[in-house]
Amino acid sequence: MSNFIFNNTKGRDVALIDNVNNDNPVNSGLVVLLLKTAEADEALRDYDDLAALLAGSSVEADFTNYARKVLTDTDGITVNVNDSTNTVSIDIPDPVWASAGGTLDNTTAKLIIGYDSDTTSGTDSSIIPMYAYDFVATTNGNNLTAQVNAAGLASF
Repeated sequence: MSNFIFNNTKGRDVALIDNVNNDNPVNSGLVVLLLKTAEADEALRDYDDLAALLAGSSVEADFTNYARKVLTDTDGITVNVNDSTNTVSIDIPDPVWASAGGTLDNTTAKLIIGYDSDTTSGTDSSIIPMYAYDFVATTNGNNLTAQVNAAGLASF
C-alpha cells in the first residue's frame, strides 16, 4: 500500500479512480511516475499538482527508456468494496519499465501516482498527486517493475 495519500485527494481518491474507470471525463487516467530524488513526505503531501511538486526539490527520473505510465479505463484498475470487513481496496497493474537504464541509470526514491482529467493535455499542472510510495531501485538495463499490486494501491 502507499506510504501516504496526498492531502488534496484524501476522501476523493475513489471518486477520481471511478472517473478513470468510467472514462468520464473522456481521456482521464492515472499517471505513474518515478522520482530520483524526493522531498520529505511531510513536504510532498502538501502539493496540489504535479507541476508544483516538480518545481520543488524533487526530481523526476530520466534513466534510459523512462517514460511516465498512463493507466486508463482499459488497464484493469479495480475498486473493491468489502461489506464484510467494511473496507475498500484499490489496485492497479504493476507498472513495468522495459530495459530500464543501461546507458543512463538512476537510483529511484519514490513512485507517484496522480490523477489527470485529460491525459492528452500534457500539462503537469492538471495532474493531481494521489499516492506516494517509497520505491528505491537502481536501473541497469533490465526491466524495472514496481510491485504496487502485491499490497494494493490503497486500502481503508
